[in-house]
Formats: sequence, structure tokens, C-alpha cells
Amino acid sequence: MNTASLTHLPVELRDGAKPAFWQPVRIVGAVILLALLAFAFVGPLVIGADPLFQDYLAVLVAPGDPAHWLGTDHFGRSMAARLVHGAQLSFVMAFVTALSAAVPGIALGILAASRGGWVERGLVALSDIVLALPGLLLVLLLMAFAPGKFGPLYLGLALYLWVEFFRVARIETARVLALPCCEATRLLGFGPFYVFGRIVLPALAGPMMTLFAFAMGSAIIAVSTLSAIHVGLRPPTPELGAMIVELMPYYSEAPLQVLMPAGVIFLLVLSLQLLAGRKS
Repeated sequence: MNTASLTHLPVELRDGAKPAFWQPVRIVGAVILLALLAFAFVGPLVIGADPLFQDYLAVLVAPGDPAHWLGTDHFGRSMAARLVHGAQLSFVMAFVTALSAAVPGIALGILAASRGGWVERGLVALSDIVLALPGLLLVLLLMAFAPGKFGPLYLGLALYLWVEFFRVARIETARVLALPCCEATRLLGFGPFYVFGRIVLPALAGPMMTLFAFAMGSAIIAVSTLSAIHVGLRPPTPELGAMIVELMPYYSEAPLQVLMPAGVIFLLVLSLQLLAGRKS
């Protein structure tokens, strides 16, 4: 492999180096996340119970019951069914939110770094304005138009999270475009599509994947927090934060039912943080 072709590879793949992803911490995070995804997306097929079905003859049944292996809540609803649907809802919402923030954030960051001038100054000023607003305040302002709905909640989170993608993409793109390999590529007659496709985007992949995982974790915590204060998704929607608040008055009678949705949130966020990891 010649030197020119090496410059087109991500840093961790040059000189036969081991990819940065294959770190023990990241592998543990990936295993936990895959187990949670199997629980969330395969679980409904196995359990088959309706998370909204109420059975007042089986209220606060302890885990381990043959008919309700994770017990029931204060309305007799299956905790297993509600947990799998809650985990699925949290993951899908977090993924859609992070994706909606990442695409415009990365695109605008690349545009700002490559064009410079008033375009870059205008986009940086816009990002500073968004950062000046507290993230939850922006979400609450949008939620006022449609309380308890997914749309404003998702839009508010995406409008706030795109800034981090923009800032990192702009700085990293400017750094890569200043490298000698980019200048040499342009002098050899290759167009901007080749430069961005073969050099800039591979260089952005690592930092953006890390930011994506952090953004998903932030979205999961934000959705759960807003639901817990009765601003986000509302009962009887099987949302993990709302489940904790609903069951909190019954903590002394059924502590495990309160801890289970909290445990799912913890594991989801932990797996994403571990998967994001640190490039060594």
C-alpha cells in the first residue's frame, strides 16, 4: 500500500493499528446494548401481553409469578410488557432525535468550515444563540403547543442537540482540510466530492459516532425526566420515566416494580456511554 492511499484511511487503521472501536469498554457497552435491543424488540413477540391491559384481580403481583414473571403494577398491568415497550419507545425516540440532530449538524459544520466567511460567522452565531437557551427550556416552550405529544418533544431535543454536532464537525473539518494530503489531492486535480468523500468524512466518522451515542443517552434522560415531571409523554403510555412516577407511591409495597424501569434507563444510558468510549 502506498503512502498516498494511507492518507485516505481513518487514523486508527493506518500502519496496521487496531481499530479504536475494539476496546474492552466499548465491547461491554455493545453487548449490553444488544441485549437491551433484543429485550425491547424481540420481547413483545415472546411476552405477547398488552402493556395497557388492566387486571384488578392481580394488582402489585411480585416478580416470579407464573402468570406475570416480572409482576404487575398498581393497575394490574404486566410489568414485563410495559418494560419491553418502554425500552423500545425510549430507544426509538433517542435514535430518531439523535439522527435528526446529527444530519443537519454535520452538514452545516462541513459547510461552515469549507465556505468560511460570512457563512461560517452566521452559522456560528446561530449555534451560540441556541446554546444561550437552556435545552430543557427550549423543549418546554415547544411542548406548550402540544402537551404530552411526541412531536414537540422530539423537535425540541433535536433543535438543541444539533449544535454539538455542528461545532465538532466544523472544527474537525477545518483541521482535516488544512492537512497536506488534502492540498495534494486538490493539486492532483481531484474535485471536492472526492476530498470530502475519501478524506473528510472518514475523519469525521469516529468523533460523530461518539457524539451520536452521547446524544442518544442525553435524549433518553431528557425524555424520562420530562415524563417524570408530567411534561413529556403521559400515562398510560409505557414510558420508563412515567412508570417510575406512577409506581413511586407504592414503593414500600412493591420496591422492585419501581426499580425495574429505573434499571432499564440506567442500563440504556450506561451502554451508550461505554459504546461511545474514548479514542486511544
